Amino acid sequence: MKRRQFLSSTAAGAAGWLAAQQIAGDQPKADGPPTPTAHRSGEPAPTESLPEITWSRKVSVRYEADVAVIGGGIAGVCAAAAAARSGAKVILVERFAVTGGVLTSGGVSNFCDESQVRAPLGEVFTEIVSNLDAWGASGQGKPSVFHYETMAVILQELLLRRGVKLLLHTRFVDARVDQGRIQECIVCGSSGPEALRAAQFIDCSGESVLARAAGFETMSDWYDGRWRLPMSMMYFVRHVKEADAGPSLPAGWFEPINTPADLPMTSVWPDGPGGNAIKIKVPMFDATDTESLTAAEIQGRRRMMEVMDFHRRVQKKPWRLDHCSPIIGIREGARIVGDYVLTVDDLRAGRTFDDAVARGTFYLDGHKPDDDKRTYILPKDQLAVPPYQIPLRSLLARDGKNLMMAGRNLSADQLALSSARVSTSAAMMGQAAGIAAAMAAGKSCDPRDLDPAEVRRVVCERGAKLDV
Repeated sequence: MKRRQFLSSTAAGAAGWLAAQQIAGDQPKADGPPTPTAHRSGEPAPTESLPEITWSRKVSVRYEADVAVIGGGIAGVCAAAAAARSGAKVILVERFAVTGGVLTSGGVSNFCDESQVRAPLGEVFTEIVSNLDAWGASGQGKPSVFHYETMAVILQELLLRRGVKLLLHTRFVDARVDQGRIQECIVCGSSGPEALRAAQFIDCSGESVLARAAGFETMSDWYDGRWRLPMSMMYFVRHVKEADAGPSLPAGWFEPINTPADLPMTSVWPDGPGGNAIKIKVPMFDATDTESLTAAEIQGRRRMMEVMDFHRRVQKKPWRLDHCSPIIGIREGARIVGDYVLTVDDLRAGRTFDDAVARGTFYLDGHKPDDDKRTYILPKDQLAVPPYQIPLRSLLARDGKNLMMAGRNLSADQLALSSARVSTSAAMMGQAAGIAAAMAAGKSCDPRDLDPAEVRRVVCERGAKLDV
């Protein structure tokens, strides 16, 4: 299959080929991988005609907290750390072995918005950067780059020192909701399904898994009606002697790349002595659909091997594949509808809000989701935005009485998300959500019943600069 044919078929989708194999019993060809089956990857498979079952099970309420945070990316870490500093009993649920999300498990190892890394984004983020400096793990050839394995340890210890209870290798499963109030979450780790009860919940999962399970509305104003912002796969190479660079792409496995024009969008940055981190664009998949996310991971690793082969065979780079990140990088999952939807016009106007609790400065990083090149939804002369504020109302789930969100889950349109999703802004949102959730738990009220000025005052006292 030629590259252009493959990209065209991906528009009709690669997401369904795994399911098709399992149903039909297809096996990979002896001389290469299976060919993807046509299935639109930008949309979940239809479920209306599928059979249904009802299941129920009694589980123990093993965990209780003032604040429960679902998802341990940078937003979740900052939310949990800030809530704990406010005196709340906090539990953080993370599906992988470490916190940090795409910055650690995803191998991104780079803070977007380089100019903001040393800016006053709040005491949690400041402590993270200070600890990276203390470990000699920051500035790996570029001010915004850090050593992601050390970062994972730093985040772990920061949370534990603040008294946050970590549940690692634990997935969110479901929620029990009564009239808009989340009573418990069902989580599942090595012990099996168990219940987590909390006064306040913060969804930092990226895919809004808690809000979706609770039946709260999420947004899906996809580009061109079909596509979310594209994903990226991270992998890492070591510089070795040419003889040790590794094998070429075997015949029959994938499609060799012979010219730079056929490469996907590829970014290369430092990864310590004798190494580089490489990011490639993987478009037209949906992180909220099981089959589509599966197909994205498969396609990402296929493309990794093709790009790796090009760098070695055509460009003669003595690179050896070290490892690939265990998760693909997701820019957009599902956004929760909040009390206010932040818009791209708000960003372009540098808008301020009376209930501002975070700020953003990054450009509109909305890569076109329907090709794998370095192309954008908007013309390049329309990408820059002035500093803007993010209101507390965009962190309050409209349909939930005790649910907040931060990071990629915030209430925003797609282009506003393309800027606000980056780690620096996500950290500020997380700290603000943690402060507000702890405050609401302490006052036995809902977050939207708080005085926004009081939340903002504490956010600023904790080192966050909101001026724009």
